[in-house]
Amino acid sequence: MTPIRELYLVKGSEKYVFRYPPGREADVIDILASMAQDSKSSFDWFDAAVLSYQLGRRLETELEPVN
Repeated sequence: MTPIRELYLVKGSEKYVFRYPPGREADVIDILASMAQDSKSSFDWFDAAVLSYQLGRRLETELEPVN
């Protein structure tokens, strides 16, 4: 069974949850950018940046040190 990763953002009364399999991080970034561009959504570029940072930190902690 493929593990599923999750990112969360709570913004006021809204909750955003993004679930994705490992290796699909670029797709998540694309979705965050699309949502931030949508003027009908309260999800903005700051929200996208926060989640992108969280995603990057998770990847960073999973990388093995290079010798």
